[in-house]
Amino acid sequence: MTTASVPGGIADWIVRRAQRSPDRIAVVDADGGSEWTYAQLADRMHGTATGLRDLGVRSGDRVLIVLDNCPEFIEYVFAVASVGAIAVPVNFRLSAGEIAYLISDAQPVVVVHNERFAGLTKDALDGAALSPRVVDVDTAPAYVPGHSRTVAAVDDDDVCMIMYTSGTTGRPKGAMITHGHLRWNTFNILTVDGGVSSSDVTLSVAPLFHIGAFGLLTLPLLYVGGTVVLQRAFSPRETLAAFERHSVTICFLVPAMWAALAQVADFDSFDVAAMRFVLSGGAPCPLPVIRFFQGKGWAFLEGFGMTEFGPSTLLLDDAHVVSHAGTVGRPFLHTDVAIVDEFDRPVRDGDVGELILRGPTTFAGYWGLPDATSEALRGGWFHSGDLARSDAEGFVTIVDRKKDMVITGGENVYPAEVEHMLREHPEVADVAVIGVPDERWGEAVTATSCPPTVRR
Repeated sequence: MTTASVPGGIADWIVRRAQRSPDRIAVVDADGGSEWTYAQLADRMHGTATGLRDLGVRSGDRVLIVLDNCPEFIEYVFAVASVGAIAVPVNFRLSAGEIAYLISDAQPVVVVHNERFAGLTKDALDGAALSPRVVDVDTAPAYVPGHSRTVAAVDDDDVCMIMYTSGTTGRPKGAMITHGHLRWNTFNILTVDGGVSSSDVTLSVAPLFHIGAFGLLTLPLLYVGGTVVLQRAFSPRETLAAFERHSVTICFLVPAMWAALAQVADFDSFDVAAMRFVLSGGAPCPLPVIRFFQGKGWAFLEGFGMTEFGPSTLLLDDAHVVSHAGTVGRPFLHTDVAIVDEFDRPVRDGDVGELILRGPTTFAGYWGLPDATSEALRGGWFHSGDLARSDAEGFVTIVDRKKDMVITGGENVYPAEVEHMLREHPEVADVAVIGVPDERWGEAVTATSCPPTVRR
């Protein structure tokens, strides 16, 4: 069902914020020191949108983004949305060959990168046999807004972003994220621990190409008129210093990052009294780490989500994060959850089944994969592929993953891919890869191999 047109979708958030609070700081570059007000962010968005149109970008076209956590990432996501086009953020930790596959699949009209990723982008384009227009944000001249500062009218159901994820084989699939998905995800975030407001400041150091870092706090803060501080790379001491310098009030990190912060010997020398609550996600967070931060007076929350359904899927709030440790919490306000058997019939409390989800944050399907989309969204529910059980209070525990992946430092690593590479070594006959609990990374990718002398 298509909803009524919404002028500009997520891009209209910036237009309206620039009208209401033009001088409020929207984005801060923690590394370079620059700051953009909402008026300046709107100007940059309109100017970049003009430049994209001049490069031939039209509604529905894809713009591939190879950027770290820099202000230009925010600028281009909103500029692309204002044209009615689709942003495709790319994991810059991938190899050139892997990015080449994404380019071939998404067929972007424009590829955007900065100097740091110039070589990676060139190698990926060489391997993709595609020749889109290329923009280096560090050397390109600033775009000047055209006469019209209007943004394209879109529907809630219109796709504004493709984020690539993978299934059990590790083959990337593009999850199509809509304007409505991002708006309802923001509404979910507004319901947690007092919500978020224009007085809040968040530090975004977890990579924005992931739905967690982008959707949990970065986008909601820009919706409510708060401030987003961007840090390109995680360093425990630098992150604590940024907390202090910018009076950060809320933050999302993955467990490995929280654990690293807790290990800073002179933690208490940093003034982090402004912090209200923090969110952890991507993997379970160790109880000693949770207790450490609660001991500092911070509310500690754990979230569970996925690219296809958004990061605001399940929440373990501060009041239950210790007493219900091991669960992934209960559904966010605008999320329906069920656990079903192989015939999609609900199971009893305590029984294991597949976790399925329904709500306005459901993705629009997999890019170019109608069969996979139909399978994932059958019966009006998103089938997560995760095996879970629920108790009488509605707390959900994930007991296994059909998707067969190892989560290390918040990154998904697929055993099949690692096994494939290791089997190429002449001294390896066969190999099995699993995740082993690790104090620093959550899970460590671990391989057990057989030498050629014991080949089957």
